[in-house]
Amino acid sequence: MAKQKIEKTNAARLLDRAKVAYELVPYTVDEDNLAATHVAEELGEPIEQVFKTLVLRGDRNGHFVCVIPGDKEVNLKVAAKVSGNKSAALIPMKELLPTTGYIRGGCTPIGMKRRFPTFIDSSCLNFDHIFISAGVRGLQLRINPHELIRFTEAATAELAE
Repeated sequence: MAKQKIEKTNAARLLDRAKVAYELVPYTVDEDNLAATHVAEELGEPIEQVFKTLVLRGDRNGHFVCVIPGDKEVNLKVAAKVSGNKSAALIPMKELLPTTGYIRGGCTPIGMKRRFPTFIDSSCLNFDHIFISAGVRGLQLRINPHELIRFTEAATAELAE
């Protein structure tokens, strides 16, 4: 059986250009369940290694990005503090595509419309690779967390609870 050709995403092309090693890993999308826990099950990987990308707005500094383990919630107080804000909240879903260029279930910290300050949960450093969205539903990037931090110019913090 011929292997299905995987279309490279903008995020993958940006990583190629920067000579960052990664692997594209497809999975079956369930439109009724876009949760990271479903993605982890489809990949057969521990949920602690499957990270989700959240976009927040702070009261002082505007938009920023948090990348956290798929089964966790972002601690808004910590996220606000590390981003230099007094308070922060997730942006409304209807603002995700116009703000980032990505849809729910396909949002990645790589290649958004604008470069936003990015913070990655420090638990990523416990692994030699993690999974993040490749920029479309049905495709993940398997990437070394140190490479992701370097490429996105991210800071790490204990963001998840």
